[in-house]
Amino acid sequence: MEKNYVYGNTARKLNNPARQRRENMPLHLQQRAQAKRRAHRMSFGYLAFLSLAVLTTGIILTWYITLQADITASVKSVSTLEAQLNTLKQDNDEAYNKAISNLDLEEIKRIAIGEYGMTYATEGQIITYSDGGGNDYVRQLAPIPDGN
Repeated sequence: MEKNYVYGNTARKLNNPARQRRENMPLHLQQRAQAKRRAHRMSFGYLAFLSLAVLTTGIILTWYITLQADITASVKSVSTLEAQLNTLKQDNDEAYNKAISNLDLEEIKRIAIGEYGMTYATEGQIITYSDGGGNDYVRQLAPIPDGN
């Protein structure tokens, strides 16, 4: 019994069974295997298609992000304008309430009667009209009669 020892840090080159099978294969099977390996490579047309698809996707995503930024800016603008509107409404309400509180109705009545000669309407001067259809306005179909 003979023992073979290998000394050193390198291993012997072993025979590769897959390689031996390839080399021993008939020619038409070798060509078919080679065609399969070529089929796995990318052709120029496929590479161009993928590049175009990536470019198109990038352009669409850029457009989408720009659109989102525009919408965000518009929402902020609307929010700012709403805040201004609320402030203006509040200021307007305060000014109106201040003006109403400063009115003296008795003084207005005194000036209207004393300086302008206005009087209260008498019973014969008041004429009522029926609107007929429940509308919010009255149609004048004939001249208004004098109160004389």
